[in-house]
Amino acid sequence: MLSLLNETPNRVTCQGGAYLNHHIFDVTLSLFEFPSGVQAHIFVSWLHPVKEQRLVVVGTEKMAVFDDTAEHKLILYPHRVEWRNRVPTAVKAKGEIVDLDNREPLRAECQHFLDCVGSRTSPLSDGAEGLRVLRVLDACQRSLLRGGIAVESSDVQSEKQQLPYFVHESAYVDKGAEVGAGTKIWHFSHIMKGAQIGERCIIGQNVNVDGGAIIGNCVKIQNNVTVYAGVVIEDDVFLGPSCVLTNVTNPRAQVNRHSLYETTRLKRGCTVGANATIVCGVTIGRYAFVGAGSVVTKNVADFALVVGNPAHQIGWMSRHGHRLGSPESDGVMRCPESGYRYKEADSSVLRCLDLDEEAPLPTELSNGTKSYRQLKEEAKR
Repeated sequence: MLSLLNETPNRVTCQGGAYLNHHIFDVTLSLFEFPSGVQAHIFVSWLHPVKEQRLVVVGTEKMAVFDDTAEHKLILYPHRVEWRNRVPTAVKAKGEIVDLDNREPLRAECQHFLDCVGSRTSPLSDGAEGLRVLRVLDACQRSLLRGGIAVESSDVQSEKQQLPYFVHESAYVDKGAEVGAGTKIWHFSHIMKGAQIGERCIIGQNVNVDGGAIIGNCVKIQNNVTVYAGVVIEDDVFLGPSCVLTNVTNPRAQVNRHSLYETTRLKRGCTVGANATIVCGVTIGRYAFVGAGSVVTKNVADFALVVGNPAHQIGWMSRHGHRLGSPESDGVMRCPESGYRYKEADSSVLRCLDLDEEAPLPTELSNGTKSYRQLKEEAKR
């Protein structure tokens, strides 16, 4: 269709039904409007009992029908419409068979590609043509998932195709927001102008990131979380579902306190559990762990495990999210997963003896492709 018209549709609408498998559409009807005024539709069904591959082109003088399953594949019909007593009346004529080369299409396509390789010329179906098709298919898919809402020309050649990050169709990223490569923003989330999000982050469903919020790399934010202006989230932080971050200590609807926002800092590698509340102005230390439902009203030390309302420390957590047990005779506590040793410098400070706090984790561990046990066995070899 794109090749025949040599233009891209400026409006795409697609509807369909998923009858055999949920979210896998068996039947679709796609409608296209082109700048030249041409309108077209494509009907596809996996459920029909017969194979049918037919293209019908209706022109001002004749109609062309290409049926890939028929004996005579291309027929021209010189039908016309006459007005008789102010009534449009169809005048049918005999179809004209158009002879075609009896070639196997796939073989011809492959041969054309080889010829282009040999002559260093661009094939008819080159990468640019493939991209045009994919953009239209993407517009159809987005219309289909939105219940048949029309996708306009500005969206057919979608900017999202060229973005270094992923944004779900139902999510919004305002102009002026900064999002790093590899980040994924899921259903119904909103990234506001002025927000800064690093690379390889996961922004879950129904998350709002306010302008002025700063989020580092590899941060994971679960569903139903709002990150307000004044919140600074460093690398590798995990925020559980429906946890609450605040920016004003004593909010009132009738009093504007925008100028009184306090900075809340979540330092590298810390975890905030589901439904926990972080009162503004506090700092959650590196690799600290805030239990689900806790209310944090004061600073939390590095590696500290805090629970309750108000939150209080009940122990220490390793960098890898394991509660550390009682100290050995030399005062050392060991992480059961990594084997790394930890020791209290004093009652409020914990240090890892085997790993620099600035050092990144092994890539295989961060990607989840290997366990510590595998890495240790490989090191022994």
